[in-house]
Amino acid sequence: MILAAGLGTRLGKIGLHSPKALVEVGGRAMLERVAASLIAAGADRIIINLHHHADAIRAFVTAHDGFGVEVLFSHERDAPLETGGGLAAAAPLFRRDAPFFLHNVDVITDLDLSAALAAHAAEPGALATLAVHDRTSRRALLFDDLGLFGRVDRGKAVDLRVREPRGRIVEAAFAGIHVVSPTLLDRITERGAFSILDPYLRLARDGARIRPFDVGHALWLEIGTTERLAAARRLLGDGPGAR
Repeated sequence: MILAAGLGTRLGKIGLHSPKALVEVGGRAMLERVAASLIAAGADRIIINLHHHADAIRAFVTAHDGFGVEVLFSHERDAPLETGGGLAAAAPLFRRDAPFFLHNVDVITDLDLSAALAAHAAEPGALATLAVHDRTSRRALLFDDLGLFGRVDRGKAVDLRVREPRGRIVEAAFAGIHVVSPTLLDRITERGAFSILDPYLRLARDGARIRPFDVGHALWLEIGTTERLAAARRLLGDGPGAR
């Protein structure tokens, strides 16, 4: 599933006139880039949630023949439902026969998604595996030997720990990519608009295993602001033959 319902307000005028998903970096729309990465990792079916400029995204996918796979849409008509609410709303569209990727549309990376999937499969009973890395961020997730147990947001003076940690504590920034077991879909009880971290932490408190996967030295760019967009375009180029 590609999370593409955001308003793109931090992109200024660009976000007003175009959905973030269709903003180009290196001559390719971010939606196309993410879809290609997921398909290369084995995805043969993609769910995209929509809100801002929904018709433009539908038209883009149609014009690109669904990127060569089956594409389904979850339209959040009234307002964006955030990461958790968006997943909950799209739950009826999932086949539930295997783990799935949940990927922010504004993340560009050359991370080996197949390796992330394999790491998830290697952890029996893992509810989710979250791509993380060591980067400067006011927001971070807290992991111990059992998995996720808390989060911090220093900009909002938040330090939430849902259980006592066991063993070594690792603080890492979330990279916007998840591998999720389909059993999560039936365990989300939150309603409306909410962060996926809400059910993750609630379930981690009750013993669910949510593991980290280190991005390492992979390219990772988050295109959330005009400054980050400009930096990504400088790095990847913005014309024919660009990365």
